[in-house]
Amino acid sequence: MRTTHLLYLHGFRSSPQSVKAQKMAAVVRQQHPAVRWWCPQLPPSPRLALQQIMEGIAGWPREPGFEGLAVVGSSLGGFYATAVAERHGCKAVLLNPAVDPARDLARHIGEQTVWQNPDEHFFFEPRFVDELRAQQTGPLKAPNNYLAVIAKGDEVLDWRDMAARYQGAQLRLLEGGDHALSDFDRHLPAILDFLRLA
Repeated sequence: MRTTHLLYLHGFRSSPQSVKAQKMAAVVRQQHPAVRWWCPQLPPSPRLALQQIMEGIAGWPREPGFEGLAVVGSSLGGFYATAVAERHGCKAVLLNPAVDPARDLARHIGEQTVWQNPDEHFFFEPRFVDELRAQQTGPLKAPNNYLAVIAKGDEVLDWRDMAARYQGAQLRLLEGGDHALSDFDRHLPAILDFLRLA
């Protein structure tokens, strides 16, 4: 049973040009050319983001006993990845995942810039907080479908929230580290091992 289709979801104020997304894309291209890779630029609206994601993977294989689809999500992308995995019963790798983005992003309403391109602006609207709340999923149906890489030194999100949310999943709890997972290369072998890419 192999992953043949891999979805990567970036975080808030991020993009497909993020370091982690680019590194994952390069690994897939060089080592697993048969795997279909998709890393969409997500809109600021969580409702539209999830709609775009679900429409984009609608034709991807999800037969019982066949792990066609897997998803990797970073920060807010980890929140979306959980929504995908809970809906489709697929594997998910979460990189410092947002656990309660409705709470955390309420203070970021207003104009924002994209990390990888400060000239690119978007507006985070108050209604987006309600959209995030509406997408919150309950307890994990199959915790063993998840690998969560969590840095105790994350300066944006509380690692204890993440560890509690993904209790029962495979956890890689890192002493120190940061929100961006600057040492991402160190964790790639474990991530690839978990994903079992075709």
